[in-house]
Amino acid sequence: MKLLRLSAFLTACVVVFAQTPQTPAPGAPELNDAVIRTTTTNIVAPTLVTDQNGNIVDGLKPAQFHLYDNGKEQNIQVDLSFEPISVVVAIETSSRVEGIIPQLKHLGSLLPLVVGDHGEAAIIAFDSRLQVIQDFTTDSDKLKAAIDKIHAGNSSARMIDSVDKAVYMLRKRPPTNRKIVLLVSETRDMASEGKVRETLIDAQLSNVFVYTVDISQLAVRLTEKPQEPRPNPIDFSGQNMGHGTPATPTSVAQDFGVQNQVQFAPLLKEIYTDTKRIFVENPAEVFTKGTGGEQFSFLKQRGLEDAINRISQQIRSQYLISYNPANKNEPGFHEISVVVERTRYIAKTRPGYWLGGGSAQ
Repeated sequence: MKLLRLSAFLTACVVVFAQTPQTPAPGAPELNDAVIRTTTTNIVAPTLVTDQNGNIVDGLKPAQFHLYDNGKEQNIQVDLSFEPISVVVAIETSSRVEGIIPQLKHLGSLLPLVVGDHGEAAIIAFDSRLQVIQDFTTDSDKLKAAIDKIHAGNSSARMIDSVDKAVYMLRKRPPTNRKIVLLVSETRDMASEGKVRETLIDAQLSNVFVYTVDISQLAVRLTEKPQEPRPNPIDFSGQNMGHGTPATPTSVAQDFGVQNQVQFAPLLKEIYTDTKRIFVENPAEVFTKGTGGEQFSFLKQRGLEDAINRISQQIRSQYLISYNPANKNEPGFHEISVVVERTRYIAKTRPGYWLGGGSAQ
């Protein structure tokens, strides 16, 4: 199946807010609280087209696509070229998933499906530490050997920081490569120093797409070692019993129905404009939907194999659309939508991106 790339070039200064200063590990991205300016050369919207029954549609013509940025149609040029893939696989190795690690080691034999014949991959393992256990390589045997060596660590899991590290690594890869993070972990973050907002903006502006294979909470509970129960410091009479639940990204997402990319846009705006108070229970969902990736889950090894196969199929079936926004002078959140002309096909793409210099309204 051919990849279709609709390309143009964008040169725009954008404002990105980074994290509080920390002493970075060797090779890690520098974290600071200053406003920095960076330049992005293109805005890419990977688009998966399906029919009404969910079957993937191939063979569409460039002229059939119409892309809208904040409701304004954009000019598109066509380039029928294949882009090699650069993938960073970030695998949780906390003690909570110790019983599932034997299943995770099968990733070594599954990765060639995602990477392809001309791609490359790197492997990160994370608990409270971020360890690059294999730098970028095209050698599938090295990737398999690296994954075979993973073992359970401590009880923490810096999931957000691992995605941030992966994006940093991908920014250094050839600009012609398609850049993907494959996150294999629980959906919860434990002890990351970074924030969802900054990591998401960085991924969007670097044209990095995040796919996640979530480790089922049921599997974790069935396999994790029991811990000593802790006393509840809050009297039962003072606990929230579900009435008047405060608004969080999770509750907002439930209200808006995050399966629809347009309906997911309000959640992204909340994350962008309310970073000081906001708490995200499921960062993996935010990363996938915010970048145009997909979220899968598994309970047993067969589920892991199915998830990797579906990710591989989606990556090779997407139409890559890039463009130079005619409205790049509009700061804040830019909502993206794609329409396929004269069809009833469904075009799914990333919901939008953040352009610095103002706030979303």
